[in-house]
Amino acid sequence: MKTLLLTASVALVLAACSKSAADGYPLTTCVISGEKLGSMGDPVVVKHEGKEVRLCCDHCLPKFQSDPAKYAALVK
Repeated sequence: MKTLLLTASVALVLAACSKSAADGYPLTTCVISGEKLGSMGDPVVVKHEGKEVRLCCDHCLPKFQSDPAKYAALVK
Protein backbone atom coordinates (compact mmCIF):
# COMPACT_ATOMS: atom_id res chain seq x y z
CA MET A 1 0.00 0.00 0.00
CA LYS A 2 2.80 2.44 0.86
CA THR A 3 4.50 1.68 -2.46
CA LEU A 4 1.29 2.43 -4.33
CA LEU A 5 0.84 5.75 -2.53
CA LEU A 6 4.45 6.71 -3.14
CA THR A 7 4.18 5.80 -6.82
CA ALA A 8 0.96 7.81 -7.19
CA SER A 9 2.53 10.81 -5.44
CA VAL A 10 5.58 10.73 -7.68
CA ALA A 11 3.37 10.46 -10.76
CA LEU A 12 1.36 13.52 -9.70
CA VAL A 13 4.50 15.57 -9.10
CA LEU A 14 5.94 14.59 -12.47
CA ALA A 15 2.66 15.42 -14.21
CA ALA A 16 2.57 18.85 -12.58
CA CYS A 17 6.18 19.53 -13.55
CA SER A 18 5.66 18.57 -17.16
CA LYS A 19 2.37 20.46 -17.62
CA SER A 20 4.09 23.66 -18.79
CA ALA A 21 6.26 21.83 -21.28
CA ALA A 22 3.29 19.86 -22.58
CA ASP A 23 1.25 22.96 -23.38
CA GLY A 24 4.15 24.83 -24.99
CA TYR A 25 4.95 27.29 -22.19
CA PRO A 26 8.75 27.26 -21.89
CA LEU A 27 9.21 28.03 -18.19
CA THR A 28 8.53 25.99 -15.06
CA THR A 29 9.20 28.84 -12.62
CA CYS A 30 7.75 32.30 -11.98
CA VAL A 31 9.68 35.12 -13.69
CA ILE A 32 9.21 37.29 -10.59
CA SER A 33 9.88 35.04 -7.60
CA GLY A 34 11.57 32.00 -9.11
CA GLU A 35 9.01 29.75 -7.37
CA LYS A 36 7.81 26.64 -9.17
CA LEU A 37 4.67 27.32 -11.20
CA GLY A 38 1.77 25.51 -9.55
CA SER A 39 3.42 25.47 -6.13
CA MET A 40 0.98 28.11 -4.88
CA GLY A 41 -2.13 26.98 -6.73
CA ASP A 42 -2.92 27.62 -10.37
CA PRO A 43 -0.49 30.06 -12.00
CA VAL A 44 -1.68 33.59 -12.74
CA VAL A 45 -1.61 34.07 -16.52
CA VAL A 46 -1.04 37.56 -17.93
CA LYS A 47 -0.22 38.80 -21.42
CA HIS A 48 2.10 41.55 -22.54
CA GLU A 49 2.07 42.52 -26.22
CA GLY A 50 0.62 39.11 -27.08
CA LYS A 51 3.16 37.12 -25.06
CA GLU A 52 1.86 34.91 -22.27
CA VAL A 53 3.59 35.16 -18.91
CA ARG A 54 2.77 32.89 -15.98
CA LEU A 55 3.27 33.98 -12.39
CA CYS A 56 3.21 31.74 -9.34
CA CYS A 57 0.62 33.84 -7.48
CA ASP A 58 -1.33 37.10 -7.28
CA HIS A 59 1.38 38.63 -5.08
CA CYS A 60 3.74 38.73 -8.08
CA LEU A 61 1.28 40.63 -10.26
CA PRO A 62 2.09 44.19 -9.03
CA LYS A 63 5.80 43.67 -9.66
CA PHE A 64 5.05 42.32 -13.15
CA GLN A 65 2.81 45.32 -13.85
CA SER A 66 5.59 47.73 -12.80
CA ASP A 67 7.74 46.60 -15.76
CA PRO A 68 5.90 44.08 -17.93
CA ALA A 69 8.34 44.31 -20.86
CA LYS A 70 11.24 43.31 -18.61
CA TYR A 71 9.50 40.18 -17.34
CA ALA A 72 7.89 39.22 -20.66
CA ALA A 73 11.38 39.26 -22.22
CA LEU A 74 12.38 36.44 -19.86
CA VAL A 75 9.88 34.10 -21.58
CA LYS A 76 11.66 32.76 -24.65
